[in-house]
Amino acid sequence: MKNNKFTVLILQFQKQAGIIECKMGSKGCETGMAKILAFVNQKGGVGKTTSAVNLAAALQKAGKRVLLCDFDPQANATSGLGVEKSTAAHSTYDIVIEDFPAADAVIRTKYCDILASNVALSGAGVELVGVEKREYALRHALEPLREKYDYIFIDCPPSLELLTLNALCAADQVLIPVQCEYYALEGLSDLMVTLRAVKKRLNPSISIFGVLLTMYDGRTNFSAQVAEEVRRHFPGKVFAAAIPRNVRLSEAPSHGMPVCAYDKFSRGAAAYAAAAACYYCDLFHFLASRIRSQEYIYPMRLLS
Repeated sequence: MKNNKFTVLILQFQKQAGIIECKMGSKGCETGMAKILAFVNQKGGVGKTTSAVNLAAALQKAGKRVLLCDFDPQANATSGLGVEKSTAAHSTYDIVIEDFPAADAVIRTKYCDILASNVALSGAGVELVGVEKREYALRHALEPLREKYDYIFIDCPPSLELLTLNALCAADQVLIPVQCEYYALEGLSDLMVTLRAVKKRLNPSISIFGVLLTMYDGRTNFSAQVAEEVRRHFPGKVFAAAIPRNVRLSEAPSHGMPVCAYDKFSRGAAAYAAAAACYYCDLFHFLASRIRSQEYIYPMRLLS
């Protein structure tokens, strides 16, 4: 195994995992009900689906019960877990439009369970317009599943329309992936306005779990500058592990598997395993005492 910071970090997490009690933002852990996390950013290509798939797989590998809800009509999360979107018997369209039981639509994979998506979902936003309490369609569909899982992840479409609004109304918290590239913060102000409106009018309990830096290239000053700019705009709220640019991470979806299955020794796999460890463990003091690098900043809540 390569001797880099991500590898060292995950080894420390694995060593500590058995003795650290789950506390950090773990509504699901504390109540026995699944914690629902929406992966949201209206800007495309920021690593949103990649993060949802790989964090779900990493948590499942750690022994957690994880369901990934693919709520993006592009269905990349579905294919990224090896499920053929055109052959799935039922999809997220069926559970929000046709009132099909979500439990019967779940597809089990060796990486995690998934509610598959397909192109039919692209018309759901229009079909929901005339529906009473249309913002809560997904929330009502997922509610019966909360007792069956520890975590439910929602992969949102890259837009701020009715499908994303449904995800925000269903979620306990949100995770915002931000790429370490030019225009990284473009559009985030619109997202923040939407989140505050949702919190005020539709889902008072929603909060931001953290901002996850993706496509980080430690060899360039530019990535470091963008990361610093993100931290300046979200002080104390940037996620613990920056996700690096990694060839194996880019290749994994074409093979229909998460990176932890495609190449478990890659830097991408180690980074997502580290992020997953932060997600279900209370690692504030652990990280503070062992990790001094600015690459590892503990996630804080934004809307609390």
